[in-house]
Amino acid sequence: MNVNIGQALAERAAEQADEIGLVEAATGKSLTFQELNGRADAFAFYLQAKGVRPGERVMLMVRPSADFICLTFALFKLGAVVILIDPGMGYRNLRRCIAGVQPQIFIGIPAAHLFRLLFPASFCSIRLSFCCGFSFGLFGPDICTDVGLVSPPFPAYPARPEELAAIIFTTGSTGPPKGVRYEHGVFNAQLRLIRDYYQIGPGQVDQPGFPLFALFATALGARAVIPDMDPTRPAKVDPRKFVRSLREQKVTYSFGSPAIWNVVSRYCQEQRIVLDTLQQVLMAGAPISGDLIARMQTILPSGARIHTPYGATESLPIVSIEGQEIVASTWPLSRQGHGICVGRPLPGIEVRVIAFSDAPIPLWDEALCLPSGQIGEIVVRGDVVTKGYENNEQENRLAKIEDKGSFWHRMGDLGYLDDLGRLWFCGRRAHRVETWDGVLFTIPCEAIINEHPDVARSALVGIADLLHPGRQQAVMIVEPVKIRKINRDKLLAEVRELAAASPLTCSIQLFLTHPDFPVDIRHNVKIFREQLSVWAQKQLQGRS
Repeated sequence: MNVNIGQALAERAAEQADEIGLVEAATGKSLTFQELNGRADAFAFYLQAKGVRPGERVMLMVRPSADFICLTFALFKLGAVVILIDPGMGYRNLRRCIAGVQPQIFIGIPAAHLFRLLFPASFCSIRLSFCCGFSFGLFGPDICTDVGLVSPPFPAYPARPEELAAIIFTTGSTGPPKGVRYEHGVFNAQLRLIRDYYQIGPGQVDQPGFPLFALFATALGARAVIPDMDPTRPAKVDPRKFVRSLREQKVTYSFGSPAIWNVVSRYCQEQRIVLDTLQQVLMAGAPISGDLIARMQTILPSGARIHTPYGATESLPIVSIEGQEIVASTWPLSRQGHGICVGRPLPGIEVRVIAFSDAPIPLWDEALCLPSGQIGEIVVRGDVVTKGYENNEQENRLAKIEDKGSFWHRMGDLGYLDDLGRLWFCGRRAHRVETWDGVLFTIPCEAIINEHPDVARSALVGIADLLHPGRQQAVMIVEPVKIRKINRDKLLAEVRELAAASPLTCSIQLFLTHPDFPVDIRHNVKIFREQLSVWAQKQLQGRS
């Protein structure tokens, strides 16, 4: 059975040939499904003629655009393995990730080729390179102008479900980014789940804040609108541009980081804008507050739905909940320190909570499972769950639990299941703080502190406890709101009182303020607590 994910675009082109399949908001350029598929086929023939073979690894460093979509589908059709890395992860991580996957083919914009020249050691495995963009001939011809919109059908490589389609890197929010192996079968399972559960397909218009979701949209027959924004800086999105394309293109659903919707919702409220055509919003990437969802409800038409799917690069999506249930039922509990409710498992997905450990768990045992209400590590099984990391056996041993021919994936997240079967998120396993008095979990503790009106966000971190080796001292760091001048000493005194009044935080004795938390590049909301821990250690040492 050929499950090549590239076939999905060919099928949409056959069914919706003359319908608009993609729009670039920045340029106004639009392509029909037939043109998208024709250009993908033309790229596939071009690259095949130049020597790109099935199974070869292709580093794709092209900005979100029609060419990015067409090149990706072309590589799928060729049977090549697409390597996608967030360019904003920093030069050191970028070089390490590229060297780790050893690509044979390089396709990039001129700036990416310049990066390759500056750091040749990381690209030593490259045997063929192509430039996507004008470079005065320095990096070869611009393949984007050499290839047209019309082509005979390209015979897609007959991929099996277990064959590798892509390597996509994690954000590295709790350590070095890891390359996740995506098989054709996993992509197909994701498409099926997204189509069936969120009812996405022909006749819909998507404006994704994350480039990969434009691939899902076009593969499902929805029009994809590439927003005019830098996807590596979603918190810096220009709301005027984002809203303009939402309205002009009559977008019906949109996926994005809460950092995007925080900016867009505030802008719409200020301008008294209601996004009349937007019927569905998906927010993911980090814990999402009920306040943001309530604000979003004011800028959407009656009956519009807000979903907050939960997952990770290794397994997406696995759990989901609607905004109405969050605002009416779970958010009041979240504010009291119960964690963030991320919803119920999606069809075909199994979720369990087991006793947390930093050690490998080679074999599954039902005795590992914890009763409802008890915090442990979240594990998941299902056909959207990837099987492993690329060239990283140590992480594979830590992340996978064998179970009679199947396996469970350890999310690295902590949480619990309630009596209604809903999953509650309480933070990352690596971010728990093990003090002499007991274990503290980030999300519940931070919720108590975030109730202060002058706290934009907070971060619980651990530093070395010199009096109790092997244990940590808990430090609560707060980032003050920026819209008004804050008296730092007064804020810290009030935060101490707030913490002392809750059984969750009363044991915390160390408090600091930080002007601007470091966050991940993909969603701009995941707090880099490891960096804050090092910073806190230095700050407190300087006081002693």
